[in-house]
Amino acid sequence: MQVILHDNVDNLGKVGDIVKVKPGYARNYLIPKGLAAEASSRNVSQLEHQKRAAEARRNKLKNEAEKLAKAIEAAKPVLARQVGEEDKLFGSVTTMDLEEALRAAGIAGVTKKQIHLPEPIKTLGLHEVPVKVHPEVTATLRVNVVKAAEK
Repeated sequence: MQVILHDNVDNLGKVGDIVKVKPGYARNYLIPKGLAAEASSRNVSQLEHQKRAAEARRNKLKNEAEKLAKAIEAAKPVLARQVGEEDKLFGSVTTMDLEEALRAAGIAGVTKKQIHLPEPIKTLGLHEVPVKVHPEVTATLRVNVVKAAEK
């Protein structure tokens, strides 16, 4: 008997797989527990439709992420910070500061969790920071940290 899996089943398959099992296993375990459904022509065509719809959604999200990545790479935020001796920053530039700089540049939709800064920026100059906007799309934000004007 062939069934379509609705859930991952160990030693059998993943969600959406069509697998062949013994009729008793399907009738007495998989179908009653909601782990699978019989692989009738109607259920198979419904599964194919769901797969196509999910693929279309993934493509749309990836395209939007690529547009956002281009906007992030085009933005060149300049952050002015107070410095002490030997041009060392008082404090540091964190992911929250970078998120605010992007928002000020008109780029919404980037959270500080998406900005991968291994450690806070503590020096002046140009820094490249990776921003993961989608599991398959990573943008590089180029931030220029400059000395703030003295009062």
